[in-house]
Amino acid sequence: MPQLNPTPWFLIMTLSWLTLTMIIQPKLLPFIPSNTPSTKPITTIHTPSWNWPWT
Repeated sequence: MPQLNPTPWFLIMTLSWLTLTMIIQPKLLPFIPSNTPSTKPITTIHTPSWNWPWT
């Protein structure tokens, strides 16, 4: 059963993590989102409960 042999998959996993940490992550970290979080208070909407006829 070749899927139980970790030799080729371990190399693929290691290279993918190295690619993520060395190339992709530094490009994503300086990204500044254009929509900054709002500081408005959160308003909760009260919905009335239903009157079930069988209770």
